Amino acid sequence: MAKDKSPVTPAIRVLRASGITFTDHLYTYEEKGGTAVSARELGVNEHCVIKTLIMEDDTRQPFVVLMHGDRQVSTRELARQMGARSVTPCTPETAQKHTGYLVGGPPPSGPGAQCPCI
Repeated sequence: MAKDKSPVTPAIRVLRASGITFTDHLYTYEEKGGTAVSARELGVNEHCVIKTLIMEDDTRQPFVVLMHGDRQVSTRELARQMGARSVTPCTPETAQKHTGYLVGGPPPSGPGAQCPCI
């Protein structure tokens, strides 16, 4: 039997430990490809892909925004809704520190989504 070459992320570990059946859908990473590449490679509409954004407010408090892949966030409106002075995306290094994932990798739930979600 061939050795499984799938990456083992924290989310995969949780699924396995919970006995949840899942199927890998691996594809080659394309820098700056975003949800359009995911949708194309998975054969689904981009609206069905959940985008996980690691953001921070003006106090540098991190949080996660989950949204449809074909949508964009208004950081100004988000800050207004939260009562913050400003909201910005975390730098790739800060996002990785908070989640343990490289940009493009954080899952929409489970391990890796360790910042508060809104």
